[in-house]
Amino acid sequence: MEVSYNKLWKLMIDKGMPNKSDLRKVTGIGTNTLAKLSKNQVVSMEVLMKICSSLDCDISDVCEFKQEKLTEDNK
Repeated sequence: MEVSYNKLWKLMIDKGMPNKSDLRKVTGIGTNTLAKLSKNQVVSMEVLMKICSSLDCDISDVCEFKQEKLTEDNK
């Protein structure tokens, strides 16, 4: 299963935060964590809670899980 933070980037634009560095400033997350978000990598629940609290939203507004597509090798 993969994670996608596309909803987060759309939400930030809707809230007038066009730069990812704005998210870092508002939430207090580190540059490494921001890089993980940008690469759709897993981050801690604590980070997701900081984002939700700072943007006044729910976790479902920030990320979603996508099922990996099955190939012949994965069946």
